[in-house]
Amino acid sequence: MAGDERSTTERVLALLGLLQQRRVWTGPELADRLGVTSRTVRRDVGRLRALGYPVHAGQGVGGGYRLGPGQDLPPLLLDDEEAIATVVSLLAGAGGAVAADAALRALTKLDRVLPTRLRHEVRALSGSVESFAAGRAPVDPQVLMTLAGACRDEVEAGFGYPSGDEVRRRRVEPYRLVASERRWYLLAYDLDRDGWRSFRLDRMTDVSARTWRFRPRPAPDAASYVQEGVASRVYPHRGRFLVHAPAGTVRAQVPASAAVVRPRGSGRCEVISGAGSLDAVLMHVLLLGHDFEVLDPPELASRCRVLAEKLLSAGAPTSDH
Repeated sequence: MAGDERSTTERVLALLGLLQQRRVWTGPELADRLGVTSRTVRRDVGRLRALGYPVHAGQGVGGGYRLGPGQDLPPLLLDDEEAIATVVSLLAGAGGAVAADAALRALTKLDRVLPTRLRHEVRALSGSVESFAAGRAPVDPQVLMTLAGACRDEVEAGFGYPSGDEVRRRRVEPYRLVASERRWYLLAYDLDRDGWRSFRLDRMTDVSARTWRFRPRPAPDAASYVQEGVASRVYPHRGRFLVHAPAGTVRAQVPASAAVVRPRGSGRCEVISGAGSLDAVLMHVLLLGHDFEVLDPPELASRCRVLAEKLLSAGAPTSDH
């Protein structure tokens, strides 16, 4: 009997976890994920309701089970002060990109069950939370929450974003939030431009999540895509190099926002970086102090020879000295 009770408890907790991951689940979807019948799902939903979790059920097209905000905090065993302290701490962690992904996941779960009476206090207190990390662009916690929820619920999002001298409305299918050491980015499929794009959260205005659901597309690796864009794609010139040093050694020499570093066998790595000119790209890699080879573009090899001749000429003795 004890084993059966433990199995039921684990299944109910798994059900709660699924309800916190997405806005709406159909009964068959939950049954398939949990490996049980729809009847068992209905019983477990009843158990959650008995524990104080407000699980709502809708009928018809678009209907299903969803977890609503609670009238009282459910059995996380947190009183009001503890709940506020927890959420504000998570906001500080998410905004400062410290354990950012974990903080944001926990924050979106708490937001789904946080009583309405506490939300105003949390938002007011979040304004007094700051980070001492130098150079980090501030982000409105509500923007983080809105976009994290849209990624979780697989619904479209909209926001204003600078384009040249004007701000244009963008419609996107949000996929992942990515934190760098300085900024937050959203990787999303841009519906108007028909392609994947990354957006800086600190440049967004009037952020909103829509009710239109979408089926996720095959997506690039979010962190790699955003990092490569920050380190090279935004620059007019970029280079790819084979550096004769371990990837860990090179990563310790350059910030992630300055170059993409990928292992390439024993003791070597590939480095992708961008700059305003080909000469500047070369100097970035040269100053690492390791032997390297130019992989791409071809004209970068020509610039190597030009720079080498200039350096040799500068170092040659002259009759004037």
